[in-house]
Amino acid sequence: MNELEWAEGGMSADKMTASWEKLDQLGAEVSEKLNLRKAFADDPARFERYSAALNDLFVDYSKNLVNDDVMAALVELAKAANVEGWRDRMFAGDKINVTENRAVLHTALRNLDGGPVEVDGEDVMPAVKEVLGRLKDFAARVHSGEWKGHTGKKITDVVNIGIGGSDLGPVMVNEALRPYHIDGIRCHFVSNVDGAHIVDTLKFLDAETTLFIIASKTFTTDETLTNAYSARDWLVGMLKDEAAVAKHFVAVSTALDKVAAFGIDTDNAFGFWDWVGGRYSLWSAIGLPIILAVGYEKFEELLRGAQSMDNHFKTAPIATNIPMILGLIGVWYRNVLGASSQAILPYDQHLSRLPAYLQQADMESNGKSVTRDGKPIAYETGPIIWGEPGTNGQHAFYQLIHQGTELIPVDFIMAANALHPLANHHDKLVSNCLAQAEALMRGKTEAEVREELSGSDLSPAEIDVLAPQKVFDGNKPSNMILYKQLDPFTLGRLVAMYEHKIFVQGIIWNVNSYDQWGVELGKQLAKELLPMVEGKEDASTRDASTAGLIKRLHGLRG
Repeated sequence: MNELEWAEGGMSADKMTASWEKLDQLGAEVSEKLNLRKAFADDPARFERYSAALNDLFVDYSKNLVNDDVMAALVELAKAANVEGWRDRMFAGDKINVTENRAVLHTALRNLDGGPVEVDGEDVMPAVKEVLGRLKDFAARVHSGEWKGHTGKKITDVVNIGIGGSDLGPVMVNEALRPYHIDGIRCHFVSNVDGAHIVDTLKFLDAETTLFIIASKTFTTDETLTNAYSARDWLVGMLKDEAAVAKHFVAVSTALDKVAAFGIDTDNAFGFWDWVGGRYSLWSAIGLPIILAVGYEKFEELLRGAQSMDNHFKTAPIATNIPMILGLIGVWYRNVLGASSQAILPYDQHLSRLPAYLQQADMESNGKSVTRDGKPIAYETGPIIWGEPGTNGQHAFYQLIHQGTELIPVDFIMAANALHPLANHHDKLVSNCLAQAEALMRGKTEAEVREELSGSDLSPAEIDVLAPQKVFDGNKPSNMILYKQLDPFTLGRLVAMYEHKIFVQGIIWNVNSYDQWGVELGKQLAKELLPMVEGKEDASTRDASTAGLIKRLHGLRG
């Protein structure tokens, strides 16, 4: 930022520098002296002091490499960066997406009981509510059977064709809310331009009872349109009538001319706005497959859950504000303690797609190497986000977290109550989750290992060899995110919590979390290379590797 922007943003360069210097000093002290096992033994109140709650949603951050001095310094960092001021600007509709001159208002999409939200002097809430009303009416027609396919049959299968934010959010939510799915409707998702994705999806569907949603704001996304035209060809080929397209395709798009040219009735096109980024769009018309899967009432509960977290984020002080706390602790690990990644480990099979969703939400938002005003960044920004549901990961990559050389902070996510009747399964799932968090924190000393082995048949020499292999250093940090059960309201809170955590980190790193120029170059080059791959143009002008690969590709094609 230039000096004017620092002033307008309420940031203080001097205070930011002082905050980082303080945190670096504390980082050296913590790395040398803080032992979590001892910290819990010495301080019975540690759990109560380092936890936060929003009704039944509870976040235990006591197993982190923090103390009171660290948390106080992180709060001062947030104040120096004016995170609260930037937060208020976002909710007010200011154009904080500076590189695209846009507001960032996915929060307005779930502002169900709030007041006006203005962009360029216009209240956007009437338009938001109008689209929600149209989505509700359309879903009701599909569910009741009033909407019928071309041959008069009721819709039984919905195929959402999109990519990125037009796919990852709806996929994640549909899987998370599987216990709430409406009988008689099955949702499928096609994103990859690899033809196998759409061919395998269509293989077992009936064209007479299948509805396609084409999700592309501009109706120009290459992967989405390629899949859409293949789906169109399949449908017309099966039903032998071009007119069938209008009864089996709807669009989430604002490009009505292109929608009409495809054969979709523009009355069945649902739009959203340029102040809704793709990876923050599941709350918009992009959520149509969610509504068709679980019904509008459950979708509204999802919105209300997110609104609950929005209100908490807007009003809670930094020290008790859940997204603030999670964001600041993440900055602590990334910039002070040198962690390059974070694992998202939901102990809930229905959240199996949450890590993939958060990969886009986080890494596309904060994977930046220049500041808002285009200056090179000399510090680390967005971490690598990865994970799998427990307990599967325990039999895969947990070894590296426990005994590897990388510091990997972990978010454990767990419901108190299952949505299935197998109580013994859920108790074992919960026990494993709690055990992994405790094991990461406690570790196992060499003395403890030797005591265990002393009763075995191993010789002292064999114990000397084996003992180091069984030592766990411990002191591995984690958060535990606990809630009553995974219902739409809770899912809305969880997703909004991570959205705001990402926002907090982006402000502190002084990056624009709401553009994604890094995805553009590959798209441009793919368009240039397509004629060469097709054999219509010569590839000799490309670099030796690309040209050589295209030549070998053609050779393998015979």
